[in-house]
Amino acid sequence: MTGRIVIDIFMTLDGVAQAPGAPDEDPSGGFPYGGWQAPFADRASGEQIIEGITRIDALLLGRRTYDIFAAYWPRHAGQASVIADVLNGVPKYVASRGTPTLDWAESTLLGPDLASEIAALRARYAETHVIGSIDFAHSLLDAGLFDELNLWVYPLVLGRGKKVFPEGAVPATLRLVEPPFGSGTGAVRLRYAPAGPVATGVMGPEDREV
Repeated sequence: MTGRIVIDIFMTLDGVAQAPGAPDEDPSGGFPYGGWQAPFADRASGEQIIEGITRIDALLLGRRTYDIFAAYWPRHAGQASVIADVLNGVPKYVASRGTPTLDWAESTLLGPDLASEIAALRARYAETHVIGSIDFAHSLLDAGLFDELNLWVYPLVLGRGKKVFPEGAVPATLRLVEPPFGSGTGAVRLRYAPAGPVATGVMGPEDREV
């Protein structure tokens, strides 16, 4: 079996992915807009997000996101929450340079060889999802160690905060794998797969008229 590594990220039009869920989620750098995603929640996008959650066989998280999830989701176990049931039940793998205490059930610290660890996860699980974990996601994106980038883009500009593709990100081309999904609040889901290095060329007159 060759499984897939799927990166799930909520971001603004200017690429900010910091603290979408709550004001205290990640206030680092004095970020003042924590919880920016909440005003755009609706039934349609919620159903799509839950559908994606139900496909998860394992979680792969950065240390900060792991700590947030571990403090939140176990408290919601047994409350008829699909998300809580899935996230509490699947194996969790954590990327950290330290030696954290991992108290959430079925949690394992990744080893230092990221490429080997990703290969092992692909061999073991059909779908391993990275949710948020923006700093860790940078490492996966730069190294090409992912199979799908699932971006939820929201119609607001924040002007500051951690970005999905910061200055200095490794250049790459992505391929859209299905038509975009749009919610009534203006959020758009874009599912991309890696498509190789960046190619350049010259636009002809006929291209400019399209």
